[in-house]
Amino acid sequence: MNSLQVRVLGCSGAIARGARTTSFLIDDDLLVDAGTGVGDLSLEEMAQIDDVVLTHSHLDHIAALPLMVDAVASLRRRPLRVHGLRATLQVLRAHVFNNLVWPDFTALPSSDAPLVHFVEFDVGQSLMLGRRAPKVVEVLPAVHTVPACGFAVRRADGHSHWVYSGDTERNKPFWRRINQMDVGALVIETAFSTRERQLAERSLHLSPPTLVEELAQMSPMARYPVYVTHTKPAAATEIMAEVNALVGQLRLWDRIELRWLEAGQTIEVHGAGHPRG
Repeated sequence: MNSLQVRVLGCSGAIARGARTTSFLIDDDLLVDAGTGVGDLSLEEMAQIDDVVLTHSHLDHIAALPLMVDAVASLRRRPLRVHGLRATLQVLRAHVFNNLVWPDFTALPSSDAPLVHFVEFDVGQSLMLGRRAPKVVEVLPAVHTVPACGFAVRRADGHSHWVYSGDTERNKPFWRRINQMDVGALVIETAFSTRERQLAERSLHLSPPTLVEELAQMSPMARYPVYVTHTKPAAATEIMAEVNALVGQLRLWDRIELRWLEAGQTIEVHGAGHPRG
């Protein structure tokens, strides 16, 4: 079986009751971003995670990482591998695992046997991750206020990708690349409503008008669901209504299947088919 199981732990742009920030658990052993949604996992589930891939260094995407490392320290026999862009890992070293905000678990309990091992990657690189269910993770470009990326993930024995934009503004190279892929599902951010479009542009996020501009770049042959993520809890309903209205005005419904991502969902991406969830 070569289907990819993507469990949505958190997909909100901020916290509130029932709202968790970004984190996805894939096949039980790969964590994509480490927002507050990680806190809903059991200790046993956290201990099964061998690799964490980070899109960027902003707090809503890394908040649970230091706490998770500490929580499972006695349950693991090998370091947790944390993969990121050089700039992201530099932030973690300087401002999180610095013995001031949190212990430096890259050197504890010893430098020879640390709890955390940082692994640098570059945009365009493909990683082979997952001991129990090998996966190929391609690092995609993103446009944000700090160095950032997205990911395309597939089973090593499969063809269809789960694609995640990360935090981004308009991004033609992203679309050029994924239009060459077999995409089973796309998760793309829309952090702000239309009335906050200027704030979205200053902070390099998408709003409904710019999201629809981005979706218009999908290959005409593409037929996969698009999950909207990273909405602020106070504006989530407003954002989805605006996105639906714009897609309707532009008559994109025959091409684009829009869904609202929610914590607790599981997206199953089959080897060469369409996802469930």
